[in-house]
Amino acid sequence: MSFLDVMLGIFNGFGITAEVTIFGLLYAVPFALVAGVLQHFASGFYRWVITAVIEFWRSSSVIVLLYAFYYSLPAFGIHLSAVGVGAMVLGLNAGAYASQSVRAALQALDRGQCEAGLALGLSRFTVLRLIELPQAIRVMIPTFVNEVIQLIKGTALVSLITLTDMTFRAKEIAQLSYNPTGIYTALLLCYLMICYPVTIFGRYLDASHGKAGGRINEL
Repeated sequence: MSFLDVMLGIFNGFGITAEVTIFGLLYAVPFALVAGVLQHFASGFYRWVITAVIEFWRSSSVIVLLYAFYYSLPAFGIHLSAVGVGAMVLGLNAGAYASQSVRAALQALDRGQCEAGLALGLSRFTVLRLIELPQAIRVMIPTFVNEVIQLIKGTALVSLITLTDMTFRAKEIAQLSYNPTGIYTALLLCYLMICYPVTIFGRYLDASHGKAGGRINEL
């Protein structure tokens, strides 16, 4: 089997990799924004609860969570597909990490902007939506791009819950043709070919929003 045939065989699992990544982002982005904002504003008992939820997803082993949710939820009458479990676990894990970037970005903003907005008669939610979050999101872009790349690479773990992703395809090919060096080199290249364009797009977003932010600050 040629190196090209191995790569094409591995890319047969790209559909599952892409599906888990896309659905994982649907968990990660809302969770990061909501948890980060709530942790920034909450205090006392509520902040402790929010922090506990974030730390559960951030500090738990992804492999253990995949096994626990995939094999344990049916015992409680909850039946999720393997794609659903993979997207939820990987997405919430990435979202928990990104939530700390959201919180830190909001904390780093000058409080004078918030006070000025409130002095103009804007509600606290309007100040958050129109003044604070746009600036915070610009700062968060590099972290969010990193988390997307981590999410893509993390999809290799879903092969543990029977999904035929690219890593699973590489294992299947390895069983047919004992050439671990060639097969796993091809797998590395496949992930690089997927992740590097995301890196380039992230740099473009960072540069374009940095210029936009610079123009706003100049005004």
